[in-house]
Amino acid sequence: MPDLAALRSELPKTPDELLVTITSPDILGKDYHDSLKKTCDCLYGQDGGSVKHSCEVLLDMAWEKLNTGYWKDVDISWRYTYTVISVMKVYCQCLLLNQQKGEVSLADIMRSCDMGLLMGAPILDNILARMSSLIQTIFNPPRKRQCGDEVSEAKRLKVADVRIDGDKSVSRCSCPSLQKFKESYMDKHQAVIVTDAIDFWPALSSRKWDLDYIKQKAGYRTVPIELGSKYTEESWSQSLMTITEFIERYIENPAQVTKGYLAQHQLFDQIPELQKDISIPTYCCLGEEDDVDQNAWFGPAGTVSPLHYDPKHNLLAQVVGWKYVRLYSDRVTDHLYPHPNRLLVNTSQVDLEEPDHAKFPLFAKAPYVECVLGPGEMLYIPPRHWHFVKSLSVSFSVSFWWE
Repeated sequence: MPDLAALRSELPKTPDELLVTITSPDILGKDYHDSLKKTCDCLYGQDGGSVKHSCEVLLDMAWEKLNTGYWKDVDISWRYTYTVISVMKVYCQCLLLNQQKGEVSLADIMRSCDMGLLMGAPILDNILARMSSLIQTIFNPPRKRQCGDEVSEAKRLKVADVRIDGDKSVSRCSCPSLQKFKESYMDKHQAVIVTDAIDFWPALSSRKWDLDYIKQKAGYRTVPIELGSKYTEESWSQSLMTITEFIERYIENPAQVTKGYLAQHQLFDQIPELQKDISIPTYCCLGEEDDVDQNAWFGPAGTVSPLHYDPKHNLLAQVVGWKYVRLYSDRVTDHLYPHPNRLLVNTSQVDLEEPDHAKFPLFAKAPYVECVLGPGEMLYIPPRHWHFVKSLSVSFSVSFWWE
């Protein structure tokens, strides 16, 4: 039977310390807040069964509040509350699993962690993320890896079929100094492929990422998956599923017609185990602020990010597989026909793979550069530079955005 002492030590010492983030009990209502406090007191008395049921009732009510109206208009107290209750539920579930009562599984526990991370807000130094890492270690110890190349010869041939015009090829630079990177690329708003700068990442060396490794480290974790070929289509949707379900359904299943894509997700805040395998590139320190947004992009061959721009500096680091990228300067924005829809104003109306030249006549005249980005390479994309991205194989990329 695993020892849960380390997990218990992650909890604040008293119920009041766990509830300290609920600074606006009036927002929750007296009855709800009283039930929350009573449940917390029971947890610290280790009345596991009743706590689990009470947590589920409280979470259902918080879920309704979080899904009423626009997300930004919901009082932050409900997000803090959702996280607090998730912490209690997760600890209770661990007690039950440790007692082998058969009521919960490790998958149930990790889903509770992830729903708290996705729907709540970080509290107590991101306690849920710390608990999730510890729980994986306690109940799912690392197994010996069976390393293998996840990229088949057929996929290699697909990559080789992409022909890059030498005159339109993105320039390359081997691990430039900070000064050179700033003066030659950032200041001039010029895209560049940086090589030999992230080879030391464990994800590319000692703990090389492949599908087996990702399943082992994060298979139980619940994440939002985009369904459909691109977010500009009406059929596009999202669904929550575990990473193992996503891999088996959309990456390892070649007969799957619908594309699934883990896109622009802050996976590393959610799963610190994977964060340890990468690091923020030094070039990000050239920004005016310390904050760097890290997002994961993971999916099968054929996933597409339509032609669009981002407002921040962007380093797109390729960890697994290959991607084709085409870039247009912000100086030719008028040639790219941005969407009139305010929500999609940073996205082109042009389908780059099948452009309608009659409807968008200026598009064919817009100059561009292009590249195939491979493992261990980073593409610098200046702010507001338009870019189209397509995976040529199973691909895992990490983007770093900074201002």
